[in-house]
Amino acid sequence: MGRSRQRDDDAPHTRLHDGTIARVVPSPFTTGFELMVGETPQSHVDLDDPTHLHFEYVARMGAVIDQLRLPGQPLTAVHLGAGALTIPRYIAHTRPGSRQQVIELEPALWDLVRENLPLPRIAAIGGAAIRVRIGDAREGLGRLPAAMTGAVDLVVSDVYAGAQTPAHLTTVEFYTAASRLLNPEGVLLVNVADGAGLAFARSQVATVRAVLAHVIVLAEVQTLKGRRFGNLVIAASAAELPTRWLPRLMAAGPHPAKVAEGREIDEFAGSVAPVTDASARPSPLPRSSLFER
Repeated sequence: MGRSRQRDDDAPHTRLHDGTIARVVPSPFTTGFELMVGETPQSHVDLDDPTHLHFEYVARMGAVIDQLRLPGQPLTAVHLGAGALTIPRYIAHTRPGSRQQVIELEPALWDLVRENLPLPRIAAIGGAAIRVRIGDAREGLGRLPAAMTGAVDLVVSDVYAGAQTPAHLTTVEFYTAASRLLNPEGVLLVNVADGAGLAFARSQVATVRAVLAHVIVLAEVQTLKGRRFGNLVIAASAAELPTRWLPRLMAAGPHPAKVAEGREIDEFAGSVAPVTDASARPSPLPRSSLFER
């Protein structure tokens, strides 16, 4: 059933710096709300249940995060791209005492989210500190406290301008800067959207692997085969990744999914050259009908 136009028009909204309208609307498919930027759903948040990770790729990120340290142990995390703070809320709920920094380019977007999808009280009063900084994700890495260098458990890169990842956030130089934050067992998570042939996703795997030795990819099976446009999650670390339980978790849902690792990653990246600042391009645009309700 389609979302009514009146409901979108009446929803809380703001105009971003490029003129795009961002809205917070009730989810047409499940409980909670969606943050829409233009016609693209950027985030889903369930205020009553922060563990409800509705978007498939976010659920897969959550599956990796659950393997870090001991269950329930606080994490230090940096999130590049805020959206509606779905993952920061999840970490705050499942790992009380976590310290999280979020870098978001759009102050108007953050104001919209803060006013209409408020953080849980425990986060607001510092029980699970979430600090939001306004600015470009790559530039913001250099403005984080020096003490965070080499001390972070998790860096999440999920930055989109509309439906595309900006070119300067896809390169060896960018991932090198992000990886400097990680402790020896820290993990980088990257959301990559791509379609037929997966040329962009393959280049991103090659690029991340040029910076961090251990890389896996999590995705819905048909997406990983390049048969449909979708999201792939790259997880990378200087240390061996905690993948023992991931295949079972992925098979359980959402949708039959796969964890590619080892030789499969070698074959996936093939001879693709890593992306540099000199060769970078934004991620591909999905077809206009992909997000139709």
